[in-house]
Amino acid sequence: MEPDVLISGKNLTRVYGKNKLAVKVLDVKSLEIRRGEFIALTGPSGCGKTTLLNLLGVLDRPSGGDIIFEGKKISERDEAFLCRFRRQRIGFIFQAYHLIPTISALKNVMVPAFPLGSGRYKRRAMELIRQVGLAGKEGRRPDDLSGGEQQRVAIARALLLDPDLILADEPTGNLDSATGAEIMDLLKTLNQKGKTVLVATHDQRVAEGCGRNIRMMDGQII
Repeated sequence: MEPDVLISGKNLTRVYGKNKLAVKVLDVKSLEIRRGEFIALTGPSGCGKTTLLNLLGVLDRPSGGDIIFEGKKISERDEAFLCRFRRQRIGFIFQAYHLIPTISALKNVMVPAFPLGSGRYKRRAMELIRQVGLAGKEGRRPDDLSGGEQQRVAIARALLLDPDLILADEPTGNLDSATGAEIMDLLKTLNQKGKTVLVATHDQRVAEGCGRNIRMMDGQII
């Protein structure tokens, strides 16, 4: 594996069900993501994009094959290790935002730090809110923010612990085209600052703004 490869997958499969009911939804022979890349993962709905993101982010375990991060196999490690790994090394951005509706934007950004003692991360959370263009809206709850603003909160949350890899699953899918373009510009800026970004999308305009396009169909990279 090349020294600049941040994360890779080898012979990755994901199977749901057992015996005669088993369905293979993912079969990826080889995938390498280099540090600092900005990649679009494209293909129609149901092609396996989210499944692959979940495996790379160790939210799920492969049925077969290996996830390798900085040269070390991680997919078979115990759940305690994977929990720490997800928190420290991966930033997740979801189409549906997944914000907690009963707390402020600031506290939503600080959620990843709650198990670590979140108080010492308040200053960083405030700075991230400013960087994503929401200064002055720290105290608002998600229902008082637009869809684009909620996604900006989600991006700030993903950045709180300074992850190596950002995985974004249809980050513009619930947004109008203008707001979606703003979110993509924000992700591009993060990439220009050194973050490795993988964006799953079915929007060709989003894919065209990325540096590399990995196309999927029927659970495979084509």
